[in-house]
Amino acid sequence: MSFFERYLSLWVALCMVAGVLIGVYIPSVPDFLSQFEYANISIPIAVLIWLMIYPMMLKIDFQSVKNVGKNPKGLFVTWIANWAIKPFTMFAISSFFFFVVFKNLIPEELGRQYLAGAVLLGAAPCTAMVFVWSHLTKGNPAYTVVQVATNDLIILVAFAPIVALLLGVSGVPIPWGTLFLSVVLFVVIPLGAGVITRQTLIRSRGLDYLNEEFIPKFQHITVAGLLLTLIIIFTFQADVIVANPLHILLIAVPLIIQTVVIFGISYGSCRVLKLSHDIAAPAGMVGASNFFELAVAVAIALFGADSPVALATIVGVLVEVPVMLALVEFANRTRHWFPEGEKR
Repeated sequence: MSFFERYLSLWVALCMVAGVLIGVYIPSVPDFLSQFEYANISIPIAVLIWLMIYPMMLKIDFQSVKNVGKNPKGLFVTWIANWAIKPFTMFAISSFFFFVVFKNLIPEELGRQYLAGAVLLGAAPCTAMVFVWSHLTKGNPAYTVVQVATNDLIILVAFAPIVALLLGVSGVPIPWGTLFLSVVLFVVIPLGAGVITRQTLIRSRGLDYLNEEFIPKFQHITVAGLLLTLIIIFTFQADVIVANPLHILLIAVPLIIQTVVIFGISYGSCRVLKLSHDIAAPAGMVGASNFFELAVAVAIALFGADSPVALATIVGVLVEVPVMLALVEFANRTRHWFPEGEKR
């Protein structure tokens, strides 16, 4: 883990502050950036998000999907937790807090917007950072790749319908065209580019060159893209944050609870199934963490960079790293609960 990744929560917090200060004291900046939009999608933010997502896709070896049937239990846990449980628990937990616990603190319409952001996070299971969490828990790297690869394939067909269903239930109108355009822009295109680049480089330079020289070139670019995206978004969000600073903390509460609940379901299920720790830990991490780049991108595309929906997804970025690091520590301390995995 790089220096920036190790202290990602600190950099995220600093970027939030920087964005708010720019938005408050240099309002010409968000006014200028708002000119560069197409179909409600910010072009500068789109470019930065592509810089984040493309390197993730380079890491995925889709040939490994062929070996799924050899040990499928961990994959079933991941799929069920991510797609049959997680989006709906996120909706239920967030609704309970926004409309019941915090009803005197958050207006109902604003709560609906925050709920929409939470749903976008809940319907987008993690891709890139799972490799970090898996490494920190000494997870099986090959199995982790299959978990991520199959999740990306499922995202292509399940993300939009689940989001549309849950946002429709919550009373938020769904522009289907924009939603599918976002999936194409931020999943299909970088996924295709990653697969093509990966196969081309493997044939011409070899797998070692791809993993040891080419992908590492993007490490700092990816983090820089994330941080610059946060600055831009919080520049747009400055007025909302200054008017409602307490809401950042309120949004974080259901997101943190959801993360712990889904990790517990996935990790506990693997223990019941007597799977090895090097499969159980990554399975818990995939379910608990979120593909926040996709959630942010869709929030911006559907509702705008200055919307409360986008703010809710960004709070997800802020809380994810410290919470996931705590779960990594828990997983490492409970290694003795599971059989030993493959010796590496």
